[in-house]
Amino acid sequence: EEMKLPRLTSLVIILLTSALLQVSFFIIVSSSNEYAEYLGGGSTFSGLVIGIPTVFSGLALLPMMKIDQGKAFGSPPMVLFANQFLQASINARFGFTFWMYSKRYCSDPRIVGVRRRTTLASYLVIGQGCGFALGPFVGGLLYKVGFASGIFNGYTSPAWLMTGVWAAWWLLAGLLYKDEVPPVSDTIELTPTNPSSAPPAAEPTFRATTRQYLVIGTICWVAMMCFFILGAWEANIPVYGRSAPAFDWSPFAAGNFIALGGGIAFPFLFANLYLARRFQDRYVLALGTGLGTLGLVIMLALLKTDNVNYGGFIVCWFIVALGFNIASTCTISLLSKQLPGSWNKKISLAVQYSNYLGRVTGATWGGAGVHVGMLNYIGVELLVASVGIVLFMTLWKDLKAKTG
Repeated sequence: EEMKLPRLTSLVIILLTSALLQVSFFIIVSSSNEYAEYLGGGSTFSGLVIGIPTVFSGLALLPMMKIDQGKAFGSPPMVLFANQFLQASINARFGFTFWMYSKRYCSDPRIVGVRRRTTLASYLVIGQGCGFALGPFVGGLLYKVGFASGIFNGYTSPAWLMTGVWAAWWLLAGLLYKDEVPPVSDTIELTPTNPSSAPPAAEPTFRATTRQYLVIGTICWVAMMCFFILGAWEANIPVYGRSAPAFDWSPFAAGNFIALGGGIAFPFLFANLYLARRFQDRYVLALGTGLGTLGLVIMLALLKTDNVNYGGFIVCWFIVALGFNIASTCTISLLSKQLPGSWNKKISLAVQYSNYLGRVTGATWGGAGVHVGMLNYIGVELLVASVGIVLFMTLWKDLKAKTG
């Protein structure tokens, strides 16, 4: 029971869909600064261009959960695939609500054993790393090619490309995906009354303790922290790379840089599968946060000494991307191991809104990084990471959970 997994085909559909969403999210990063200027905005507005789609997803999340009522996964994904296809060309991506469904799917006690949840979360993070590397590269390449059409050009071609990809994926997923959880029957089973038999004992109601609520709050902060810092770096690299005299990057060059750092980190994310199976989530969380914070400290030192070069910058980006991607593995999985299955919907929602908050504020902060000063930009990220470290170290004993 602790090792059970969902149907392989359906699981692969969920994991690949999550990866495609990451590509959709990051494909506009490379050219966001130029697009913002084209619209008459500045670098801060370029961060909003990246982050605003998740606001729409956050608004759509609660209505979607009312539709599915926590009983099935099939219908919501099909609706979201269709929406992602229809909305890709205008960047109003309600389909990003699927990130919550993918996390909930990989931690649902009805279909995933307790010793398989962090492993599946690691596969989601591998897809996240794929989006980090592939999305900016493809976006930068399409911007460089440019295209002369007023409809299909360097700014719009990423959306048109993903529209085609989502159309094909919608059809394929519709054919292959099968619901794992059978629908609840409306029929009532009648049993003969036996006066001599005692009534069945009612299932005790779970009440979370103060420490458990503190753990939930800590994990939500960690979820926000990871995507705040990752989103800030993704949004800031094209802006900083263009403004720094040592670089003077085009969107294509910025996309290549982001993809290179993500690509170097990508193989190490597979090592995260090993960690997930053999170490508790709290150790994986500490390792990832420690690595990411180290990258921030090195970047701060380079900025302070005015010694930022390509090699040092790529090392910092690699460490930050690897560390906070690893740290993001353990959020839902850790809570799902500590709380009963009836809480899975609540914790999935709480963690996903924390992710959304981090993505929106991080992208905006990254766009504003050059304007506020790069030292202040990195300093705020270090502050956010430090708060996370203090929180989970204070509650270290309460974060204990099964491996796997």
